[in-house]
This record gives sequence, structure tokens and C-alpha cells, in this order.
Amino acid sequence: MAKSNGKTQDPPALFHKVKNERSILALTVSNSRLFAGTEAGEILVWCTNSLRALYSIYSTYDVGDIFCVVYSASLDTVYLGAQNTSIQWYDLSDRDKRPIPDLSRHPLNRNHRFFDSKGPGGAPTPRPTSALEPRSQSGKQLEIDNQDILQYAHNGYTYCMLLFGGPGGAIFGDEVLISGGGDGTIKIWAMDADNGGSISELKCLESGDDSVLAITLDGTLLYSGRSGGDINVWDLDTCQLVRRIESYAVDVLTLCVGHGSVFSGSANGIAKQFSPRYECLHEWQAHDQLILASLITEHQGKGIYVTGGNDDCVAIWDVGRKNYGTTDVTFTNNDQLLHSLAQLVALRTVSVKPEYSQDCRRGASWLRNLFKNFGAETEMLSAAENTNPVVFALFKGRRSSGQKSKRILFYGHYDVVPADDKQRLWASDPFEMWGLNGYLYGRGVSDNKGPVLAAVFAVAELVAQKSLSSDVVFLIEGEEECGSRGFQEVIKKSKAVIGVIDWILLANSYWLDDDMPCLTYGLRGVVHATVKIESDRPNLHSGVDGSQRINEAMKDLISTLAVLSSNDGSIQIPGFYDPVLQLTASEDKAYTVISKALVERDPKRGNAYELAEQLKGRWREPSLTIHRITTSAPTGSSLIPHTATATISIRLVPNQTTMIVSEALKRVLQAAFTDLGTSNQLSISVDHAAEPWLGDPGNKIFRTLEEAVVDVWGPLGHHRRGSVVAAKPGLKDKVNPSARARTAAGTTAGTSASLTNGSDHHSQATADSPLSPSSPNGIEFPLRGSWKPLFIREGGSIPAIRFLEQEFKAPAAHLPCGQASDKAHLDNERLRLSNLYKSKEIFKRVFRDLR
Repeated sequence: MAKSNGKTQDPPALFHKVKNERSILALTVSNSRLFAGTEAGEILVWCTNSLRALYSIYSTYDVGDIFCVVYSASLDTVYLGAQNTSIQWYDLSDRDKRPIPDLSRHPLNRNHRFFDSKGPGGAPTPRPTSALEPRSQSGKQLEIDNQDILQYAHNGYTYCMLLFGGPGGAIFGDEVLISGGGDGTIKIWAMDADNGGSISELKCLESGDDSVLAITLDGTLLYSGRSGGDINVWDLDTCQLVRRIESYAVDVLTLCVGHGSVFSGSANGIAKQFSPRYECLHEWQAHDQLILASLITEHQGKGIYVTGGNDDCVAIWDVGRKNYGTTDVTFTNNDQLLHSLAQLVALRTVSVKPEYSQDCRRGASWLRNLFKNFGAETEMLSAAENTNPVVFALFKGRRSSGQKSKRILFYGHYDVVPADDKQRLWASDPFEMWGLNGYLYGRGVSDNKGPVLAAVFAVAELVAQKSLSSDVVFLIEGEEECGSRGFQEVIKKSKAVIGVIDWILLANSYWLDDDMPCLTYGLRGVVHATVKIESDRPNLHSGVDGSQRINEAMKDLISTLAVLSSNDGSIQIPGFYDPVLQLTASEDKAYTVISKALVERDPKRGNAYELAEQLKGRWREPSLTIHRITTSAPTGSSLIPHTATATISIRLVPNQTTMIVSEALKRVLQAAFTDLGTSNQLSISVDHAAEPWLGDPGNKIFRTLEEAVVDVWGPLGHHRRGSVVAAKPGLKDKVNPSARARTAAGTTAGTSASLTNGSDHHSQATADSPLSPSSPNGIEFPLRGSWKPLFIREGGSIPAIRFLEQEFKAPAAHLPCGQASDKAHLDNERLRLSNLYKSKEIFKRVFRDLR
């Protein structure tokens, strides 16, 4: 009897046996053939339907034992790895064109160095069978040509092989051969379809001196069984070792993956079945001695596990239905969430620096493995060259008969901004998560690794509880901090994989302050551009060469940029403000509610009316920023620079489009430059653009989110109150460039930092004032009674959100998980522990209730 998690279960039942004269050391199967490598140095091939012997394939060399055999259906070629360190192959499509082999070179007829040595009198021991006698029980005899042999493929026995990928594969291109040897290495080989399947080395993976005795694949995860009893897990996306499983005290001789499990066989005849979380589900005595080969397949809907041993038999085991082990939720509890977040934070997934590209790939692979451990269908969606992959995962909901499930898409990102800490501003290593006073600190803990894992663990718990009714799709990208490079192309190319989407959810922002949970229904867009002016002269000395007759690049740049804005800050691009939506009465009332709620909690924030005007300026009005100006001259020099370059951005609001604004920007700059009559050259490039987004806070996904936030956070006690200055009447209904909402004289414009007041206090996470803003179409929603989260807009941009809405024709909603004081992108980035846990609970309710 087998034991699994303390429970006794019946082992798999024996289904069928095929006897053979010699030990079976290797097995592989195709649609119609079963291949077996033997200790006699030959490959036996049977028909899978009739179990009739078809072929015996052998080498002209004394290869010793055949430890491994694989079959490429695309090349119709069988490969063997042998005791003599070689890899050899035979093209079965060419079998009828080859001459009849000389059976005297068959392994069973070849002279053995010891047993066929001459005895007394110089006569060898007579053989029981003649070399010319047909071996009818082995099928047709096929001999490997000398040109189809690679000697010394490993510096040791070639113990194991498998095939990976196929035409157009994302990692290595076409189908490749992977082998493991007695030298402790794993090698990846290209296969030449135009040269009879010949091989050449592409990559070598090393992880110690223990022999690699067995390998198997699960997606892009490569498992290797080693002579020390460990099972190593490699990620082929990054060619990195990601996990080591201590499974036996004896050699791991065979591995296979299938039917939702990892199966291993050892030198003591013990077979084990592991769950995707590497929990041992079953352990039983499969053979009396060594388990030398195994495979997993299906027959008539049943899982079939086949093993071969040196007890001269092949055993076929019925492993029944998929078993992922226990279905309780202890694995997805908050402790495990913290542990997983610490692991993800430790991966330096900095997308803006090429030196971290491998770390980014490891982060993607880590996420993919997490999804697989929770039972999701997952794969890497290939991005453009030199960009990080998008991790796709699908959790299928449990649906009633005839019921069509809704599909919810969760978008997030695993990349982070740099945290080099050269100025020693971090209290600890930014890539080692640590906790203090109820907060977690580390790069990416708030932006965006914490919220992503909160959503993943929420779905995993619903799956474990059999409470997930809708399908949940995850798209987690690795280029968000670089403007989502290649994301749109990947999604468009992969729409068949992603499928139909009904709702879109993301969590990539923060509350308005540290106290009140929020829901975000609007974001500004952005156009980032580089303006460069270049002269036909090199850098010149301003004293020796300076003259008003010289057209200086820096002067021209300043004069050109000056036309973009007026003294009051309005943007001077013709027609720029025409598409901006009017401020409706209900929206104006919403700003009043928000500002009152903020000032009510902290009177130090000042006048509620002025605060409301500041929020309008940051959320619903466009803005222009000149970020930096650089020149070709060294800093601090007195040179006239050869080139001058400015980096600028324009923040857009809903109803404006990046294409129209980009073209208008270029026209205005080009016209201003032309008017200068300069001999210099102007170039303008749009480096990045993101469309603005405005959601509908009255739709189903926002209502579901609102109910979940209220349910999870709830009123937490008494609230601090203070005097509130009422909003002033007579507000404008439309953005007026000449009368922008600037702060009054003597006051300071509000920022996200000023709203928190450096807060480190314990948030009540509630608000006395309800808020129900209007929809983007001007539909007015009545203000609801009792406590509700604040509905807010934001001044920042997320490139993917509007694109996903347009691509899948599905509405999006945004749940901010962190507080305003989280310091995302800054030193000592943090996330409050209760925000992480409660965000998971909110996600759980939304994924469960949104149907």
C-alpha cells in the first residue's frame, strides 16, 4: 500500500507485461511504435496496437548498454545514447533504401572480449545460434551507418536524452535534442533535418559532479535525476537551476512528467509520484531491483505509467485520474504568500538595465512555475527581441452544465525600477524583503509584485476551495517600467491563446492618502518625446569662437521649446484643448467629496476648495513637462555645444489621442524652428506613448469591487474630524488654458507626498463621506449612504490598460492596493502588511462574484 500525506492509498494496478531476453534500459513511445533500448546494445521497436516486433536497430560499434532512446516524429529519426559515450541515430524514413545489413555485426553475434576469448587449444566457446539465422522475434534488422555516430558526446556515459521544442520554438528555434551524461553535464543539441538528423552542440548546463542519470520536461522546466539521489529543476528559458529536490538516498535512474504529476524511479526499485508542488503523493515497490526506464501516457482516458527494470520485465501501471494532492488551502495561506513575495522580490527584475536581463527571465520563470504549482495552464508569450516575456496563465472556473463562464483578465508586471542604493538611502538591501512596524520593505513589494501575488493567491485559494466559477486569465509583463515595450505586439499575436475576455482588472497604483481605500476609474495618457538640435560645427570654445553670428544649438533649442507653453503654463498647440471633456456638475461634486474627506481627516491639508482644484489639475487637465536638457559639452565647461537635446512629456486626458497630439507637437516645433532661420538641424522622436483611460464607475466590475472593498475593509472605528472649508461656487465647466487651476498666491500645490504628511500611523482605512462619481458619459449616479471607498482618477499613465480595453472590447477597473506613502520607485519602497492581506481578500471576492 502507498502512503500520501498520511493517507493510505492503493498503488497503480498492473495492466500488461511484455517479456524480453535482456534487461530494458530505455523506453520511448510514438503514436504507433514503442522503442526499447537494451543491455544488449540494440533498440527493439514494437507496434503499439498489436505489440508485434517491427525492427531491431543496432550499431556497428560495440556501444555497450543503450541507456537512452528518443524518437523525433518530425525527422522520423530515432536517437540512442550509449555506454561508450556516443550519441547515434537512424533515419527510419530511409530504412527501405539502405542495403541489407551484415548480421555478423549484430550485437548478439559480435565477439565478446571476455566470453568469446579463446579457451584451451585456441578454440572459442561455440555460439548457440548462427550469425546467419534470422532473428524473427526482433523484426527487421536495421544497421546504423558510421556517419550517423557522434563519439564522445559526453566525457562519460550518455545516460539520458529527450527532445524539446519544435519549428518556431521560442527558446532554441527548431526541435532540439537534450542529453545528460556521466560527466555531470546536460547538453542541448541542434538537429540538422537536411543532413539525416545529425547533431551539433548548442548549450552545456553544469551543476556539479554527480552523474545526470535521467531527464524529463514539463513545459520549459527540465528535471534531472542525479546519482546522489537529488532531482534538479532547470528553467530552459534562462538555462538556470531553479530548484533542487531531495528525493532519494540512492540514485535517481528515471523520471517522467505527465497526468499532473512527476514520476521517479530509483536504484532500489521504488517509484514515487510527486504533485506539481513536489509533494510525494505515492511511493511503492515497482520492481524487485533497479527501475531503469519509464514513461507516462494515456489509454482510453486513463493515465498509464510504464516502467522497465532489470528484473526482465516491463510493468504498466494504471495511475487513474489526475491527483494534485491535498486540496486544503494551507498552502495558499498568508505565510506562504509572504514567503513567495520574499522570493520574488529577491529576483532583481530591473527591466531598464540590460545587465539584469537574466534576472528578468528568472522572474518570469519563477512566476510561471508558481502558476503551474497552483494548477494553471501557463506559458511564456514571446516578446520582441531583447525584451522580457509576458507570463500567461489560465485558471479555469467550475461551470454548471450548459453554463458559459465569464473570463476575467488580470494585468500586472514583474519588472521593477533600479535600486542601486549607491547613496545608502535604503535601510537594508532593497532586494531582501524585510518587515518593520507592520510594513514590508523591498524593491517591487508595492509596485507591482505584492499586488500581483495577492491576486494569484486569491485565485489559488478559490481553486482549492472549488469556488472559482469564472475563468481567470493572468497577463504579467516584464517591460512595464520601460513603457511596455513589445507588449502590444505580443498580445495581438497571442489572442488565440488568451481567448475572449469579459472584464479587465489591474492593481498598479495607490490610495490618495494613507487612510482611505480607493478605486481608480481614470488615468492620464502620455507622450514622451526627444527634441534634438545639432549644428554642423564641433564643440567650440565660447571665448575663442563665440559670436552672435553663430547659430548655437542650445539657443535654438530653448527658443523652439519656448513656443510650447505660455506664462500661465497652458500648452500652446493649436486645437490641443478642443477634445478635453467638460467638467460636469456631478464630477465637480465628486471632487468636492474627495477634498472634504481628505481635509476632514487632516485639517493641515488646508482649504478643501483649493485641494479640489489641485486634484483637477493633476487628474483631468493636460500638462507639459521638460524633464532634462543635455548637451555634447562636458558639464561645467565653457564650450558652445555641438548638440542640445531635450526630453519632454505631455500628459493627456481622456478624449485626447496620442497620435493626434504627437503629430501636432511635431508641427508646432518644426514651425518654430523654421522661423528661427538657423543653419542647424532639428530632429524630433516620439519615444513612448500611452493612451489616457476613463472607466465607467457605475458598471458591474466597479460595483463588484466596491462591494468587496466595503466587505473586506469595513468601518474600523471612529474617525478623526476637523473643520472643513466648503468648496467655493462658480466653478468652470470646461478647462480654460488661460485660467488654469493654479494655487493661490502663497500656497503650495498639493502632491501625493504632501497628502500623506510622511504618514507612518495606523490607517483607519475608512471614510465618513460617500462618493459616487459620474460615468465618463455624464451619467449621474446618486451618492450612496454609509461608508464607501473613494472613486478617484490619477495623473500617471499605464500604457497597457486602454490598449487591453480596445483589443478585447472589455471594460477595465483599477484597484489600488497600496498607500500613498508606499514610496514606489523611491528608496525604502514599502507595502503595509494588512493592505497585502486585504487586497488578496478583495481579489478573492471579485474573482468569485463577478459573473
